[in-house]
Amino acid sequence: MIAIGYDIGSSFVKAALVDVKTGKPIERVRVPEVEIPMVAQEIGWAEQDPQLWWEYLCEATKSLIKKANIEPEQISSIGISYQMHGLVLVDQDINPLRKSIIWCDSRATPYGEKAFEKLGKSYCKEHLLNSPGNFTASKLAWVIENEPELYNKTYKFMLPGDFLVAKLTGEFQTTITGLSEGVFWDFKNDNPSDALFDHYQIDKNLIPEVVPNFRVQAKVSKTGSNATGLAEGIPITYRAGDQPNNAYTLGARNPGDVVATAGTSGVVYALTDQLSGNELTKVNTFAHASYQPDQKTFGKLLNLNGAGIQYRWLHQLMGSMGYEKLNNMAANAPIGSNGLTVFPFGNGAERMLDNKVVNGHISNINFNVHDNDHMVRATLEGIAFALVYGIEILKNDGVAIESLKVGNDNLFLSEEFSKTIADTLGITIEMLEATGSEGAAKASIAGLYGGTVEDKIKITKTIKPNAKTHDQSVEAYENWKNQLLNNII
Repeated sequence: MIAIGYDIGSSFVKAALVDVKTGKPIERVRVPEVEIPMVAQEIGWAEQDPQLWWEYLCEATKSLIKKANIEPEQISSIGISYQMHGLVLVDQDINPLRKSIIWCDSRATPYGEKAFEKLGKSYCKEHLLNSPGNFTASKLAWVIENEPELYNKTYKFMLPGDFLVAKLTGEFQTTITGLSEGVFWDFKNDNPSDALFDHYQIDKNLIPEVVPNFRVQAKVSKTGSNATGLAEGIPITYRAGDQPNNAYTLGARNPGDVVATAGTSGVVYALTDQLSGNELTKVNTFAHASYQPDQKTFGKLLNLNGAGIQYRWLHQLMGSMGYEKLNNMAANAPIGSNGLTVFPFGNGAERMLDNKVVNGHISNINFNVHDNDHMVRATLEGIAFALVYGIEILKNDGVAIESLKVGNDNLFLSEEFSKTIADTLGITIEMLEATGSEGAAKASIAGLYGGTVEDKIKITKTIKPNAKTHDQSVEAYENWKNQLLNNII
């Protein structure tokens, strides 16, 4: 038998097949060829059409089945990983009523700030484990105030993964993990937060059925089968946001495990069974995928909006050269880029900066010194230093980080980027051969049969800190941080 997993990002839809018995990957695809478009009607906004996610999921499924030369009936379970924090509003026929307000949209920040003030720091810390911030609940509050006619037509609110499950099965469902990432969940009472729903005047009848992350949740309908090519009746047995799923994918199972990603955004995600709240407005604490009311595991998340999107922006400016060429150019410039500094905060309100919109900055350019090599290195260092700054915040919130597990993709493929983080922090980075879609497929096997899938994840590379360059990296970071604190925020 075979499991299928989907990873629904803001750039691509990825799908993979995994052998149920061995856990080994069989085949994978990614669509579309060009990244899924984001719509920004105003500065700070970011929207995507949920119908595009569904169309690309259907396309990816058909392509994957054909590429692997299998019969749809061989697929025994489905797992879904999805971009977190997006708001999808649907009618009773699962038609989206508007474009999704996605994770990097910052329009709802004032609503979250007002809710934090009204509900109080104590309530937010003890019940929500977060300030409401710019998350899904606050985005829904924006819709209520600015698009009341549309809100009145809403049958259910959903997160991106919930929407795709509904399209596949016809069932309206969500999870505790999903509700917590939207800051809808009251952890003290283990139910949706009455105080938050009352403050935002959200109708609790709009909440879909709450189901566990790991179990048979719903089955592919005839409509879903006709659209995707999947066999009718295949169960969906797992769903989670991309960061909890990435932790699962990279083998993080226990408190103390820490993983990182550096795609469009950069994230450090730490599993813990302890709560701090020292950095309530900068660090997010969500229910992890394995969360149970009687056995609580949390995911502490530090997010940097402007990571890979900053590097992609530079790549587009540089013309036709590929990322490998850019990475080689960075190696030609010295650590610290001869004083040239880049601040990658041009992708909306930054949670780690107290939801401030500070935009991207390039500082200290000397036309007689700096060239393209310096610009590439300074960009990679700027993203790396922003993550280091975030890790310092995480540490202040009680997270011990001695090593990082990362996937073998995106920015961590750049040696200079990975070395900058390892050298500055003095930690080891393990790069693992794993993808989010394959992780979702493996998790679906666990959801179908119980337990965990025992698989050995191959370590493709180990980046150890270099004592010879540690001091230079720390000096460059301190210079970057001083400019951030004194000139940017």
